[in-house]
Amino acid sequence: MSEKLRVGILGATGMVGQRFITLLSEHPWYEICVLAASSRSAGKTYEEAVGGKWKMDTPMPEKVKNMVVRNIDEVDSIAADVDFVFSAVNMSKEEIRAIEDLYAKSETPVVSNNSAHRWTPDVPMVIPEINCEHFEIIEAQKKRLGTKRGFIAVKPNCSIQSYIACLAAWKEFEPTKVSVCTYQAISGAGKTFADWPEMVGNIIPYIGGEEEKSELEPLKVLGHIEGGEIVRAEAPLISAQCIRVPVLNGHTAAVSVSFAKKPTKEELIDRLVNFSGKPQELKLPHAPKQFVQYLEEDNRPQVLADVDFEGGMGVSIGRLREDTIFDYKFVGLSHNTLRGAAGGAVECAEMLTALGYIAAK
Repeated sequence: MSEKLRVGILGATGMVGQRFITLLSEHPWYEICVLAASSRSAGKTYEEAVGGKWKMDTPMPEKVKNMVVRNIDEVDSIAADVDFVFSAVNMSKEEIRAIEDLYAKSETPVVSNNSAHRWTPDVPMVIPEINCEHFEIIEAQKKRLGTKRGFIAVKPNCSIQSYIACLAAWKEFEPTKVSVCTYQAISGAGKTFADWPEMVGNIIPYIGGEEEKSELEPLKVLGHIEGGEIVRAEAPLISAQCIRVPVLNGHTAAVSVSFAKKPTKEELIDRLVNFSGKPQELKLPHAPKQFVQYLEEDNRPQVLADVDFEGGMGVSIGRLREDTIFDYKFVGLSHNTLRGAAGGAVECAEMLTALGYIAAK
């Protein structure tokens, strides 16, 4: 790519916005040109707006410290200065849908980390290794919006990332029923232990909306395009429980699964370690070389040992064994703010760029 594409980050001051900044500050294809947030932050330098709430392990990149934060509502002005935007805004779902629609209608593609548009029928919800063909629905969406280049694409919830790759890799064996319990890190709520001290040594057996997302979103990812919309898959039937645990980064899932065509353990492992997709073929900048690793040790995957596999963009699976009620059970682990959030969105943007949906204005 001869010249970098100009990118804006909506919701740049929050934890996911900060993660976008760390991923994009040295990106080979993209240049951060606009940081936008609410009116409370607008007009301040980014360093002033974030204050002491920088939550990343790495320092704030020098190049963004003195950038003046723009008001997210100044759609036309921001749209004139960017080729596309990432969305990580903290608003109600109605407000998010409205602001993302406005940016799309300004002929600015929106790659969103938010959940507001995940069930809009013509908005693709994509994990590029699994269902990048769903981006084809963008043409139908543009007709609805009345745009030539503006559209919205989203990534799915972070809670499904540690097991949906397995369901996709095992598609030939026709998974029918899945029981999953996710143990979710506090960064999934935009928190650290410094600002959520009551989570130290604690477990909360409820995360609002997560169980519904964990049960339904995989079906859209595994679905197909029909009649100008994405139709969700009919199987597998998924039952989920989602628990907040005292871990900073990394969502772990304990999963049991039944199949219509029962495979061997060796077949399941083979499909996992050889599972790859278009991102690996195209060698996208944030695509992991190995999408899924299988760990033979009984005490793996572990957050401390495995959450950063492939720079946090890979998925770690272990403890695959036969189950007394279902056919098999296993444990999965994924990095919730990298593969599950900002990193997954950046990989979506890279795929959209490679496919020609995102280009210079």
